[in-house]
Amino acid sequence: MYEFEMQAAVDLARKAGEAILRHYSAPKIVAENKIGIDERDEPVTAADIEASRIIVDGLNATFPDDAILSEEETDETDGRMASDRVWIVDPIDGTAGFIKKDDDFAVQIGLAEAGKPVVGVVFVPARNTLYFASGGHGAFIEEGRRSPERLSVSDKTDLSEMDIAVSRDHRSPKMTRIIGTLGLRSEIGRGSVGIKIGMIAEQVCDLYIHISHRTKFWDTCAPQIILEEAGGKITDLFGTPFRYDRSHVMNLNGIVASNRVAHDATIEKLIPILNELGRARLTRAA
Repeated sequence: MYEFEMQAAVDLARKAGEAILRHYSAPKIVAENKIGIDERDEPVTAADIEASRIIVDGLNATFPDDAILSEEETDETDGRMASDRVWIVDPIDGTAGFIKKDDDFAVQIGLAEAGKPVVGVVFVPARNTLYFASGGHGAFIEEGRRSPERLSVSDKTDLSEMDIAVSRDHRSPKMTRIIGTLGLRSEIGRGSVGIKIGMIAEQVCDLYIHISHRTKFWDTCAPQIILEEAGGKITDLFGTPFRYDRSHVMNLNGIVASNRVAHDATIEKLIPILNELGRARLTRAA
């Protein structure tokens, strides 16, 4: 089940990645500002736009009955909400890293069915690394020309022995406080949400916490199914599962991704820290 969807997503992610790398090889990457869905300035490049068109056009041609949500396209909310199947696309997750040429960006393509992710592809073009998963069939990593290897999260439960993936470009003093209070062993900074969650799936890290309200569906949909199929778990900061059948696409209550066995304990220890920091649960009509 979902083999055809998976292969289509992988092919489109690689095709988009080729286009992105052509822009990446230019002496300088020119970025413009756009107003994001949260009405905040965000960088966008010609590579974002071209990659989005490649993916969206390809999905439309192959799955004409499915809805599509892409960061760089207008959200046709009514059509999306009326569809049981929605492709959710971030053509370049980690645009800041792309602009700085630090290799730390990814193409993300997810398929949500009845509000839950069932297919996920995260492709890192500069490193030729592919994470992919589909519901009930496991998660895998393919690096370069090596054969795919099945992913499985760690079994660590002691926070003092766990490593956390953190944002390379958006680190805040609040995050420093959380890491220190939880007593985690070490941290690794990366750009893309998909890459950070992928590191949990391949046991490079054990945990990822993002306290901002600014991530969107396209940041988490594809990585979520990859992590879950590797045995991990992802919720908001307060332990509520993500769903992708809401009209608004913002993950208002942050992200906690883990190896599952330490998830509940992490949430339990995190709540009082969030209270001290004034990070309350945010609500918005569905």
